[in-house]
Amino acid sequence: MDRDIDKPSMPLVSVVLPVYNGELFLAEAIDSILAQTYGNLELIIVNDGSTDSTSYIVRSYNDPRIRYYEQTNQGIAKSLNFGIRLACGEYVARQDADDVSMPCRIEKQVAFMVSHPNYGMVGTWAEIWKEDKKTNRSLTHPSTDEVLKFELLFDSYFVHSSVLIRKAVFQEVGYYTPEISRQPEDYELWSRVARVYKVANIPEVLHSYREVDGSLCRTGINPFLDRVINICSENLAYSSDYKFPDKLYKNVAALAHGASWKVEGFPNFRLIYEMLERIVGNFGKSRELEYLAQKRLLEIANSFFVHKYGKTGHLINRIYSVYLRYGYFKLAKGCR
Repeated sequence: MDRDIDKPSMPLVSVVLPVYNGELFLAEAIDSILAQTYGNLELIIVNDGSTDSTSYIVRSYNDPRIRYYEQTNQGIAKSLNFGIRLACGEYVARQDADDVSMPCRIEKQVAFMVSHPNYGMVGTWAEIWKEDKKTNRSLTHPSTDEVLKFELLFDSYFVHSSVLIRKAVFQEVGYYTPEISRQPEDYELWSRVARVYKVANIPEVLHSYREVDGSLCRTGINPFLDRVINICSENLAYSSDYKFPDKLYKNVAALAHGASWKVEGFPNFRLIYEMLERIVGNFGKSRELEYLAQKRLLEIANSFFVHKYGKTGHLINRIYSVYLRYGYFKLAKGCR
């Protein structure tokens, strides 16, 4: 079932909000979009088979910017794709049912995209709430394109509910993948977007991200972690032009996520250095990227040495880091 409440004509921004049994914080999420200082938007709410009072909450609103749809439960990826295909706007903004957008979030993101036409996506920083209590923590991810492109090789550095994307991006790189083996769907999509477009985060806290009990965990032995590692491995292979053994990419991805038990054999750190050097070269060498590559190499080495040798591994890694810093494994020849 669907309901369009006097659908606005040609809004510039379509906010897509999927919800499944989100009655606890849904009203806050909706209110935060309707209160945006940027007014030329529509809010597409996709009720993904909720069995709580979600429908009643949405139907209590009488705002012409809201478009409400109900469907049988299909999962977040399919719900997002459904909402995106319905979007009338040039830009698609994300909003989760338990998060909150600051009043000027959309206005600042649209201004950024208008002044940066070669960017495909922009996110924001976010403060972290634990259920209904604000913490002193925040998500302050990198903001520049080259750093984000490098860091996205390893993990997601966007707050999913904070992003705004050109709708044309989906038409070029594809939509969210519904395949369970390709989850998390946001990280998998960002990886594809960053290969084609420039990306950024606005370095301001313009969003509130809520941690709720039962959220997926990225630590320990679990299928979710395995899938993140697989995406990381694929990103490393793509960005280094597939010049290195598949085993190397899998080992680096596992170590980058602290899954040392998944490493096959003894990692070839010389090859890891060469892989990172190639990636940095492909991205356009800069001191910042060289530093990030060195940092990643040390973290990967430490993860392995500590796993294999326990406390002694820390000492081994310190020695290795000295070698690295004094030129035995320089990432940029002649940079010092």
